[in-house]
Amino acid sequence: MDQSVAIQETLEREENCITAVQCDVLFDDITESRLLGLVESTQGHAIFIYTHRRMAITADDVSLEDIIPISLEFAVVEVSSPEELAVVGADTKVRVSYQEEALELRLPFGSQSRFFLSEVNRAWSDVCKSPTQVPKFEWINKYHKATRGQGVVKQALAPLSTTLTKLSQHRKTEKSSDKKGTVEREKVSNSGTQKTRVYSSPESQGISSREDRDDLVRSSSHTPSNKAQILAMPQFNLRDNLIRCELLKNEDLYTYLEDFSFFLGTYNVNGQTPKESLHPWLSCTLDPPDIYCVGFQELDLSKEAFFFNDTPKELEWTKAVSKALHPDAKYALVKLVRLVGIMLIFYVKKEHAEFISDVEAETVGTGIMGRMGNKGAVAIRFRFHNSDICVVNSHLAAHIEEYERRNQDYKDICSRLQFRQLDLTQPPLTILKHDVVLWIGDLNYRISDLDVDNVKELISKKDFETLHSYDQLKRQIDEEAVFVGFVEGEIDFQPTYKYDTGSDKWDTSEKCRVPAWCDRVLWRGKNINQQHYQSHMALKTSDHKPVSSLLLIGIKRVNGDAYKKTFEEIVRNIDKMENECIPSVTLSKREFHFTDVKFMQHQAETLSLFNDGQVPCQFEFIQKPNEPTYCKPWLTANPPKGFIAQGGSVDIELEVFVNRSTAPELNSGKQQIEEILVLHLERGKDYFIPVTGNYLPSCYGTSIHSLCQLREPIQDMPQETLRKLAEMSPDENAVNTEKPLDIPKELWMMVDHLFRNAIKQEDIFQQPGLRSEFAEIRDCLDTGLPDSLPGSNHSVAEALLLFLDALPEPVVPYSFYQQCLESCSNASQCEKVISMLPQCHQNVFNYLAAFLRELLKNSASNRLDANILATIFASMLLRSPTKQDLAEKRKTQEFFQHFLAQGSS
Repeated sequence: MDQSVAIQETLEREENCITAVQCDVLFDDITESRLLGLVESTQGHAIFIYTHRRMAITADDVSLEDIIPISLEFAVVEVSSPEELAVVGADTKVRVSYQEEALELRLPFGSQSRFFLSEVNRAWSDVCKSPTQVPKFEWINKYHKATRGQGVVKQALAPLSTTLTKLSQHRKTEKSSDKKGTVEREKVSNSGTQKTRVYSSPESQGISSREDRDDLVRSSSHTPSNKAQILAMPQFNLRDNLIRCELLKNEDLYTYLEDFSFFLGTYNVNGQTPKESLHPWLSCTLDPPDIYCVGFQELDLSKEAFFFNDTPKELEWTKAVSKALHPDAKYALVKLVRLVGIMLIFYVKKEHAEFISDVEAETVGTGIMGRMGNKGAVAIRFRFHNSDICVVNSHLAAHIEEYERRNQDYKDICSRLQFRQLDLTQPPLTILKHDVVLWIGDLNYRISDLDVDNVKELISKKDFETLHSYDQLKRQIDEEAVFVGFVEGEIDFQPTYKYDTGSDKWDTSEKCRVPAWCDRVLWRGKNINQQHYQSHMALKTSDHKPVSSLLLIGIKRVNGDAYKKTFEEIVRNIDKMENECIPSVTLSKREFHFTDVKFMQHQAETLSLFNDGQVPCQFEFIQKPNEPTYCKPWLTANPPKGFIAQGGSVDIELEVFVNRSTAPELNSGKQQIEEILVLHLERGKDYFIPVTGNYLPSCYGTSIHSLCQLREPIQDMPQETLRKLAEMSPDENAVNTEKPLDIPKELWMMVDHLFRNAIKQEDIFQQPGLRSEFAEIRDCLDTGLPDSLPGSNHSVAEALLLFLDALPEPVVPYSFYQQCLESCSNASQCEKVISMLPQCHQNVFNYLAAFLRELLKNSASNRLDANILATIFASMLLRSPTKQDLAEKRKTQEFFQHFLAQGSS
């Protein structure tokens, strides 16, 4: 997940967050999580350090703590020990220093950390190129008021060690001789021998010529994974991309299959701590597996875990797993990834560790508004020998009737979870773009159309085949609604949910849940054979039973001699045709039109490129003069760049999506769906592709003031009327119109619906709705048809949150934000601030507060409290003009809670 977006929201317009990475700061005896952002200004670069809660999605989730300028007094070096460097997938320890202070960090293994360090070094290299032009850092002064205390740098570490002093001297030598930087150096520190690496961008590495690169290839280990990494380096050009492409096409000539055993385990632990050995589950096989992929759900159900993504149970369960691995083999921990309560751990036999490469981990939340991590997925992708493998652990939406929501969660995970490639110029990899996909988790699909007694009767007869025919997941797969191309083994064990904790008895609570196979294992790919698929009744910690599957997977291994022969033949053929012809392509369409574009409704058209030239070609959509990106923010091309072999083709999805940032100007008519894309061929010509469309105005992204002037649905209004309304100030009323509405009619329709139908709805405002139902609700609000809102209560609740989130000016206008912070501790002062708002904004605030107080009167049924509502709504109603830190976040919640108290006016 790209967390630079959250940092960008904290910055002024003049600054830009190039990239961000989450890391651990290593203090003397504790470790604390931080978010680092590399921020660019016209006057230089600096690293911004933020505290954060959960996965940072918006500026509300981060708080600026310290700033480190990147100047001649700046340094960053790796300080990992040889033992740490030997572990595949090990995190990276670096020491960042500035002047006489330093900070030791642990960055997660993967390309995001590599990219961050590469960009930091690029920024430092720019400083070194002009040592007489010292950057001025006055621009960071405006951010210092947002930092707290001494800052993390002053807290963390003592002045520089001998290692850093030597590094500084070495850098001065490099600058004086005008060299570009090195890749690796061995240093000796006061504490013993350590491996110290100076990070460089590809452009600053000393691999400038083809001869140098050839030397690098010859001197490296001749394992296929190393060759793949070398060919994926960004500095390689068209020729190298062609070699890589031809090697992939001819893979059968130099690879053979060998079976390896993969143990897949999934366990919903219901927020419990480990109370018994996991040995019966994880060591149930006669022979030790080659690879373990162990997934957990509901690791921690506390609010602290949900809001701050921090839990001690991660370490407790990880230790329990390590102790229970098969005793007849030694295993290396390759990677662990967690999102709130969803965790995935990846182990490999130590003798196989050297053949694991390209390890990446990502997460995606599918909770309320598609952000929260109480539901979603974590995933790890890696290369094992010559096979690319992706393992997904997911926790989908609950409740028996919500199978469509589970289907949507699956599709969201597949589309939104993406892995950055080793070649950072290439588009990210999605889950399904792997040779093998292994999917485990609490998928939460239930058994339908049978009552609890009939289900238990079939279980007692062990008639699992009949029972399985009523399984929602089986039915959805049969209808090709989800998991198309995936396989699940035969189920011959009883349902794994729901039991009384500590027993093998079915649920005896008041709800008396119908037993279900919630916990599943599926796979996608060739040459896969399942050896077992079973539950483990011996474990009684949770209300679920763990499940395991053992798969034998045919992994592609490389024959070194055949690889060398194939490689040399490809190079000879390329040499013959290189520079002979100019590349050219045929476009399937020369212009595109998108009809009836709507708020948050994805539309896509396919542009097919066919390479009709005599040589391979590289393409890229490029920026037009004086424009920051290749297209407007409502449009994307996927992929935006790529490679096409001779006679080959590629499909590019041109996607239009209007969100809260782009909707206001489209609603008012200030912007249109109009763009011209420039498709550039390397060593070839440019193609100009017009993209047009019509946008249907929406109440989403329209101001409160404008909506109060509209008695008719927004799509019935002339565009000129909407434009004039958008230009009016909040204190003006439209000329020759009726008295404006007290509140927008669209807001009233949603709140009234919820008041009449959902005041006692369990988990209201905490469980997501369906995207298809949101589209129906939006259309109803924008057209006035039908007369009443469609969709479930949860969908209407989420539609209300999206409406508030999309307002161009929040309910409490930006100009009143500081007054809200200053008055947050005094209830009467808070009410005074609200009384000063423009009348329509004041009406909306009081109306919403009254509705939320009614919700709190029914908290026994809907499970809401003032803290939850303040957390959800304060950030919607009181948005900061410059984005808020955590202290401001707490103040806005305190301010809002005054209005949730019973009897508040």
